This record gives sequence, structure tokens and C-alpha cells, in this order.
Amino acid sequence: MNYRIEGDTLPVVIMNLEAGESIITEGGGMSWMSPNMLMETTTNGGIGKVLGRAFSGDTLFQNIYTAQGGPGEIAVASCFPGSIKAFEITPGNAMILQKSAFLASSRGVELSMHFRKKLGSGLFGGEGFIMQKVAGNGIVFAEFDGHVVEYNLEAGQQIVVDTGHLAAMSESCQMDIKTVPGVKNILFGGEGIFNTYITGPGRVWLQTMPISNMASTLAQYIPTSSK
Repeated sequence: MNYRIEGDTLPVVIMNLEAGESIITEGGGMSWMSPNMLMETTTNGGIGKVLGRAFSGDTLFQNIYTAQGGPGEIAVASCFPGSIKAFEITPGNAMILQKSAFLASSRGVELSMHFRKKLGSGLFGGEGFIMQKVAGNGIVFAEFDGHVVEYNLEAGQQIVVDTGHLAAMSESCQMDIKTVPGVKNILFGGEGIFNTYITGPGRVWLQTMPISNMASTLAQYIPTSSK
């Protein structure tokens, strides 16, 4: 597969497939394609995998697109202003993505639900108790909110992340939640009650504009109806 990612704030990934080559998208993910792309809608697994994907923000059904009779092209666009990133997944090197990040992948990649190991991480961390895990062998495309900044953490090295800014991380990283120190900081600091601590080793991708933050910012400019 050859691909290119175009666009700045509203990106799209355009994939060029060889004859017989396939890619997987979430249901309704296709933006445009060449006429020789054959679509097959499938649960892509048993009921456990289907429900797992649904709880992690993906669709119940997935679509498999295969190039028929020659090379084909298919494009998948982001649904929110932000970034599309491509990740090479290899056996033993899975990735954890924010909920609903999955866009498309090659057939060797498996998408599943990932639970936060510590309850507090899910209830208070803002990234959600359930995230997405991609494993297997191949390439996966994920969409994130705003611009994305990458960090490479050494073993034991930490980074403190505000609620919702975690986009993705290596499975080797650990995530925990800690209370912001000081009552005055909590009440008047404007940073909330909890911070997310990511501990290496591994790579971390952070997003600059979580959709929840944008929604909160826009809400104050939307007039409320009065009866």
C-alpha cells in the first residue's frame, strides 16, 4: 500500500492499493474511491470483538475494501479539525489510542477495546475508562484533535498531561491519575482536579485541542433559548 496524507486542519488519507490488496475502515468511513474497489461489510470477529469495538467508540460493523482487476484508490477523511497519523504496528508492539481515533488499517491489524488498569485513570483522567488498542502487523491510520506533538519517554521518565490531551501511546507506557496539589490550585487554578501522568518507556502523542475543550469553548457563545 502507498498512501499520502493531505490537508492541514481537515486532513484526508488517500490510499493506493495493488490488485487484490485490502484495507479496513470503520462503517461510513469512506470519502471517495475508484470504481474498482469492492466493499464487504462485516462484523470482523465474534460478538465480543464487535461489542468491544463499539464500547471503544468504533462502529459495530467494519467495511473491507479490496482493489479488483488492478490498482485502486480509496480516501478516508477526518471528521473533526485535527491530524491524521499513520502508525506501523508489529507483533509485540501494540498501540493505545484515544476513543474513536481509528480511521482505517491494513488487514493484518486488529482493533480491540483497552481498559484502563486503574479505575481512577478512567473515571477522572478525561481520556476515558475505555480506549482503543491496535495490535498485529500492518499500518493503522488514526485521527486526533488539533495538532499532535510526539514525545519519546525513557524508562521511568514521566510527562504530566492535562485532561483530554492524551492522543496515543505505546502499550509499554503506563498511565495514572494524580490530584492537583493544593486546595487553592484546585479551586482557582482553572486546571481541574486531576492530572494524567504518563510513565515510560515508550512514545506518547499529545493533541492540542481535545474535542471536549472545543465544545466547552464554543458553548459559551451559543445563545440559550428563552421561553
